[in-house]
Parts: sequence; structure tokens; C-alpha cells
Amino acid sequence: MVLKGAGESGDLPFGERLRAELGSPTAVVPLDSSPRSRVWRVELAGTPAVVKQLVADPEAADRYTREVTALQLASRATPPVAPSLLATDPEHHVLVLEHLEHHHPAEDWLIDHATTLARLHATIDPDAPLPTWSAPTPTDADAFLRLAHHLDVPTTPGVQDELNALLERLRTMPTTALLHGDPCPGNDMHTTAGVRFIDFEQASLGNGLVELAYLRIGFPTCWCATAPPPHLLHAAETAYRTTWLTTTGTTLPSTTDACAGWLLRGDALVPGAQRGTVDHLAEATTRDWHWGTATARQRLIHRLGVVSELTADDGALAQFGLLTSAMRARALARWPGLGPLPTRRP
Repeated sequence: MVLKGAGESGDLPFGERLRAELGSPTAVVPLDSSPRSRVWRVELAGTPAVVKQLVADPEAADRYTREVTALQLASRATPPVAPSLLATDPEHHVLVLEHLEHHHPAEDWLIDHATTLARLHATIDPDAPLPTWSAPTPTDADAFLRLAHHLDVPTTPGVQDELNALLERLRTMPTTALLHGDPCPGNDMHTTAGVRFIDFEQASLGNGLVELAYLRIGFPTCWCATAPPPHLLHAAETAYRTTWLTTTGTTLPSTTDACAGWLLRGDALVPGAQRGTVDHLAEATTRDWHWGTATARQRLIHRLGVVSELTADDGALAQFGLLTSAMRARALARWPGLGPLPTRRP
């Protein structure tokens, strides 16, 4: 969160309920935030804190519930994996949070990010009032096959069967993790005491593999698409798996299916506000657009490459892997000059 400049309390949503519990806020400073929330830095009895309000829209109540529930679950981790939740005002969708001082991440930031992500995932309560993660659908798969057609890449009969089986495996993945929903660079605060995740508005219950896959597939829901160097990626994935094993006593399979699932999602080429509007895979065949650190076509080519590599020795997705490899080659030929995703976070 970046300071925008000093200000007065003004429309700070800090009513009598919060004042009775925490006292009156001082030194109020607005912070940058997404269009769906308003955030301030304040001081409470001389201690910095953060006030966050989910703005009034049809989904505000749901996003508020998700964030409060996820923060409560995450608070069980030691050392912490998220800021402390100091108080809430459900009527106005307001949270008061511990203030975290962010420092510039180290070169090997991804290792601490992955380690904390595993510990966050392990705080799940299966009975928590959170929605279940939504897997890609047959509509996503159909859009991907249309993309292959747009690129003049033929599909073999076995591809449809492999995709149907993939969708079923993703739909029935064991629900073993508290998912952040958007575990991206920028939603991880690198403090002197370790990494803490913020902004849990999209939290859900699901399988940690779908967010471990972010590291390899390029942070699909994030403006800051990044492809870490192979040595750092390997170290971070190992750190996640080791931490998960230590914390839960269980091992994890490959992220191949999870990465393939992210490839199918055309909505993972655009910001949240634009999702669910059009077929973005088809749109990418007629135009390219920038979102954060990369263009839609850069993201797509990266994901095609990741999945083609992961499926090279995967019998369950052998035909799909050949298809993704051919699609990547055709896309690079049709759209020359596209560079790779950046290797460093902004």
C-alpha cells in the first residue's frame, strides 16, 4: 500500500462502535487501493493501524465476509501469515488491521512467499463459511479449442477426452487448503518479521496446488505477471512442498493439472472487473492488450510453454500437451516480437 498524502479523518468510516473498542483515530492518511475498497493508515493510541472498507456494490458483503473469515483462520498460524484483525464493523463492511511495514523484497523473495503461502493454506477449517474454489468449466475448454482453431492448429480426437478428464480431476480435487484467491506480488508484504499476505477478498476453500501453480504459470490473476528464473522457481516450489509436509504431514502431487487449468481460463488474461464478459481467448486472436507487466499474448504464450513442458511426460495429458506445443509455435510465428514475461517482480 502506497501513501497518497496526508489527510483528515473526513469520510473515514470509523463509527461509534469502533471508537468504543479502539479509541479515536488520528494521523489519518489515505492509501492507494483497488476500486472495490477504500483504505487509510491511521494511528490508534499512537500505534499505526489500517482501516479498510469494502465499497458498496452487490458483492461487497460477500467480499467482506470472505476477508474477515480468512483473516480469522489465518490468525491461527505461528509465526503470523497475515496482519492481525483488530476490530470489525459488519454494518459498514469495515475492518481495522495491524499495520505492516513493507520492505523491498530480496532477490530470492519467492522462497519466503511460497513458504508463507503453504503455511497460510494449512490454516483451513473445512467448516468455515467460505465458498469452494471454482474449477474451470466445459465452456473454458471449448473456448480453448476454438483458440486452437483460430491459430489453424488441428486437434486430435483424444484431446477432448483428455480435457473432459482434466476438468473432472480439477472439479474433484480434495479441499485441503485455505486459498487466498489472489496470492500475487503486491498482496505479499515483506516485513522484517517475514512475509504476510493481505487482501483476502477472494478467499475460498480448495486445494493448495491451484495457488502453488501461480509460481510456474506466471501469477495468472495478477497485474504483475512474472516468470522467475528456473533455479528460484525450483527452490520456491521445494520450499512450499517441504513446508506443507512439515505442517500437515502430507505430500502433494504435481501442479500439471492446476497449470493446465489456468491455461484454459481466458478470464485470467484480464483484470477482475473485465472477467465474465467476453471470450478473452478469442479476443486475443484479433488484438493484444497490456495489463500490468505484460500483454495478453505474452501471458498466453508463457502458459502454453509451461503446460507443454509439464505434459511432455504426462500420459494423462499427452495429446493436450502436443496441442499446446503446436499452438505456442503457431502463436509465436503469427505474433513475432513478443518477449518473455519479466523475471523480476516490479
